[in-house]
Amino acid sequence: MKIVSRNEELLRDALSRIPQSSSRTSLSSYNKLIRFEDISAAAFKIQCGVQKTPCMYSRLSKQYGMDIYLKKEFLQYTGSVKERGVLYLLTSLPQDQQRKGVIVASDSNFSMAVAYHASELRVPVFVIMSTSTSPARVKMCREYGAMVISYGTTAKDSQTHARRLAQENGYLYLEEEDSAVYLSGLGTVGLEVYEQVPKLDAVIFPAGGHCGLLAGSAAALKHLNPHISVIGVESESFPVLQQSLKAGHPTEDQACSNHHFYGDVSGLCFGSNSLQLTGKLVDKVVAVREEDILISMLRLLEYERATVDAEGAIGLAALVAGKLPELKGKRVAVVICSGNLELHLLQQCIARALTLDNRVCRFSLVLSDCPGDISKLLEILAREEARVLDIKQERTFVTSELFTVEVTCTVETRDKIHTAQLRNALLERYPTAAWTER
Repeated sequence: MKIVSRNEELLRDALSRIPQSSSRTSLSSYNKLIRFEDISAAAFKIQCGVQKTPCMYSRLSKQYGMDIYLKKEFLQYTGSVKERGVLYLLTSLPQDQQRKGVIVASDSNFSMAVAYHASELRVPVFVIMSTSTSPARVKMCREYGAMVISYGTTAKDSQTHARRLAQENGYLYLEEEDSAVYLSGLGTVGLEVYEQVPKLDAVIFPAGGHCGLLAGSAAALKHLNPHISVIGVESESFPVLQQSLKAGHPTEDQACSNHHFYGDVSGLCFGSNSLQLTGKLVDKVVAVREEDILISMLRLLEYERATVDAEGAIGLAALVAGKLPELKGKRVAVVICSGNLELHLLQQCIARALTLDNRVCRFSLVLSDCPGDISKLLEILAREEARVLDIKQERTFVTSELFTVEVTCTVETRDKIHTAQLRNALLERYPTAAWTER
């Protein structure tokens, strides 16, 4: 049955101006009109291969003055929403290509999803990773069932080697792009959110350069209910999508970060399909600071017991930062799309977030080097209910008067108000106490 609506006309109009030629060699034959039927077909085909993740009411709702529902896509087997597009893409390949195999060249969530689902489908899969890739990612990819080959010191070296192997052996070289098949798989998130949360007012998605999830889900949501607001969120440091929308085409000259913390948030805009769909169907794109992303990660860990990365936390960061005041009192779904954060980064992010949230503070003061002075300081901290995390004493390099000790103390407090109370109590007793600004 063919479903025709005003939104389908918008989809056609959005994609009618897209050039048919493509510089990419992997999926160009799959670039065609994305329709609501395509997304529905994808949902049916992948229903047994990916999780139908919960979209649950959040305890953060009261704190931010709206009904917040969290779509927990980080619960997918590989920790990423990319599985939806990857599985539909792999199952849509011709059987002869499935027998020959596929090859990818990165350590991204996309590659992890390809490694896992290709192995599950018994499709030979090769992943080329640079020698700088973390051992944990290499190990995980191998455990998913892929043949992992370390080559080159940069991502570009790995990609060049993967292309050469693909040409010599008949493998299909895959890289994340915005083919209609891939977008349709990602768009199934929109279908599920609409089904799971009745009377939705808005849905918030991560954006950035890889905005396929935003574009595909917007196509589904706007078809089902044009009145639902679809909002994208990207990093203020890398406003890739906003720049591309303003230019009218994917821009190539943005300053991007290779730091693993940012992931796809800082990637280059990879295609016209998703860009045109975003321009037509997405109501708003906002940018948030890195500090807001870190606090969002902290809120999700504390209130939802959800360990997510920057891409997963960036949607909630728009609410944390107060970027969407028009949603007060509304029913809002936020897609938490990724939870692949390396352990050493997780530790750094949480420590930094606690400082930004005024819950860990540091101060220094000079005491006389007499018995009992340190204990008096600790008595004040205990009375103010501050938890001491670290305390250091410096005698040798103190530049003040003789027989004094410089004490540097790191403490944990409940919140900003508690921190201010502690500061006032210490300044009352030690007027020269110096606070380390965050």
